[in-house]
Amino acid sequence: MNKYYIRGIQQVGVGVKNLEESWAWYRKYLGADLLIFDDNHTAEFMLPYTGGKPRPKRAIMAINIQGGGGFEIWNHQGIEPRYPGFDVQVGDLGIYSCKIKSRDVAAAHAFFLNENLNVSELTRDPEGKPVFWLTDPWKNVFQITEGTGWFKKGKTPTGLASGAVMGTSDIDKSLPVYTDILGYTEVIYDKTDEFEDFKLLPGGKGRFRRILLTHPEERMGGFGPILGPTQLELVQALDRNPRDIFEGRYWGEPGFIHLCFDIWGMDALRETCKKKGKPFTVDSQASKNGASFDMGDSAGLFSYIDDDHTLIEFVEGHRLPLVKAIGWELDLTKRSPEKPLPRWILNALKTKRYKG
Repeated sequence: MNKYYIRGIQQVGVGVKNLEESWAWYRKYLGADLLIFDDNHTAEFMLPYTGGKPRPKRAIMAINIQGGGGFEIWNHQGIEPRYPGFDVQVGDLGIYSCKIKSRDVAAAHAFFLNENLNVSELTRDPEGKPVFWLTDPWKNVFQITEGTGWFKKGKTPTGLASGAVMGTSDIDKSLPVYTDILGYTEVIYDKTDEFEDFKLLPGGKGRFRRILLTHPEERMGGFGPILGPTQLELVQALDRNPRDIFEGRYWGEPGFIHLCFDIWGMDALRETCKKKGKPFTVDSQASKNGASFDMGDSAGLFSYIDDDHTLIEFVEGHRLPLVKAIGWELDLTKRSPEKPLPRWILNALKTKRYKG
């Protein structure tokens, strides 16, 4: 295959200190209650980001059936996970915030206020749309924004991941990764100023350049109807030198650890990234001599590139169990890379709802 397909944001990785405690919070308030996989394999291939050693871990992937990408909730098992040694500020290098989509931002704000959660005031982004910031008990910041591309109705006032806010030291140098490789070629805004919504965040009272990107085409693939449309925002702090959010720490420790895309055509993507000066820094296909990587109940290929301390993961899924008890499993290698799965199959994901 000489072509690759970027089919949506599959998940945002969230490093945590206590997986059960954090997942319970994400289930209750963000609806992340459909368990896609639960994986206890040692992280063997992330050596560039884990101190050169394989690291025992537990990771689960959970989604919200309303729509959006999921969360990969990742918990080191062999070390005591460390929080940043400094106060992370908006514009610091890496993923600062996960975008969470809502049908009604004001209603979501009222709900979270009523639950006594840590939310900012309701404000507007540079596009003039309603937005607010939700901070979980472990200092992860979520940007609640208007969203489209809903799959089903649900009980929580939001879906899940619809993008990310990422700090970079130079937007112009980072931009080709998102436009040329990932296909986010439509600019919603590109502004330099002081911003009212940022003033609600740590370090947000200075001047920034912000560029919000989206993809002009509808992205499909097997899970396209659930993943939906997405936006990425690059942020450059102009009044200070930003710090690496994972400075002195390993990948998988607390914070947003990666932005993961559902893709098809890993070989073509590998060549494109290499030509664009962003070769894979992690490549399971090379490490496994072309074999699928076992991710608990699912299997596939994965790889990473690194853009100014933002780790971008690509996953080509090959196998996914739908109803494990009766052995009903999807072989994704036999399907068109562009065609969405039938809605009745996607609806079967509800059988994976956590019942604890």
